[in-house]
Amino acid sequence: MWLNTTTSLFLLTGFPGMEKAHHWISIPLLGVYISILLGNGTLLFLIRDDHNLHEPMYYFLAMLAATDLGVTLTTMPTVLGVLWLNHREIGHQACFSQAYFIHTLSIVESGVLLAMAYDRFIAIRNPLRYTSILTNTKVMKIGMGVLTRAGLSIMPIIIRLHWFPYCRSHVLSHAFCLHQDVITLACADITFNRLYPVVVVFVMVLLDFLIIFFSYFLILKTVMGIASGEERAKALNTCISHICCILVFYVTVVGLTFIHRFGKHAPRVVHITMSYIYFLFPPFMNPVIYSIKTKQIQSGIIRLFSLPNSRA
Repeated sequence: MWLNTTTSLFLLTGFPGMEKAHHWISIPLLGVYISILLGNGTLLFLIRDDHNLHEPMYYFLAMLAATDLGVTLTTMPTVLGVLWLNHREIGHQACFSQAYFIHTLSIVESGVLLAMAYDRFIAIRNPLRYTSILTNTKVMKIGMGVLTRAGLSIMPIIIRLHWFPYCRSHVLSHAFCLHQDVITLACADITFNRLYPVVVVFVMVLLDFLIIFFSYFLILKTVMGIASGEERAKALNTCISHICCILVFYVTVVGLTFIHRFGKHAPRVVHITMSYIYFLFPPFMNPVIYSIKTKQIQSGIIRLFSLPNSRA
């Protein structure tokens, strides 16, 4: 039987060995944080305010932007607290809650990208029935399904964290709480918590990617059957932004997985940096991609920033 010397606090970690540079490191991170808030916040505002964007494609984009905001708002406050104020202490309940939202929103992002692939599939394979198939009610049901799937799938491992005694070191390896970090501190049988996340990632994230890949195979097959070269280019152009977001998300997932599995001898700062890239790069890039590649979003941004001038 384990001797439970559990305290009510964990200790977060910034960049080990670089504590004197924490304030300098926080400057680019703060810049990225503000950019994510402004970029995704602007997308949400435009989609809500501009009636030209009240279409299924942009509703799914709003879900993606909200997910990216959620991931960033969940992780960055504790990161900046560590880097700015050396505020490393975090209570168990707050830590477990943060871990729950971080992992849930990661699964949500994968699900939203899958929903966006379904949207492009319907738009190109059944353009005449697009609005009748993807009604507002259907879009809402898909969104709720994505959220429910992620929330329920992560819940079992987070609930078990409350039962474990923590009698080893209470120092976590990041400036935010991750499930895989917390279980290494538990003095209990963590077999379920080690195996279950692997199953979740395989069944959900990998399966989502395979379905997305198959959807684009069918989309490409349909596009190649279009006689007009101009129409083919136009159809494919509506998918470019989504394809870029898919690559950004899954490349960072693969990169993080690769570092954890095969980079055990890499400096610890490499693992930590890759974690920040995973959590910050997709939320930073998604608004940029859609702002550059989507004319409707570009027009909305121009109208938004030219509105004060027109009033003057």
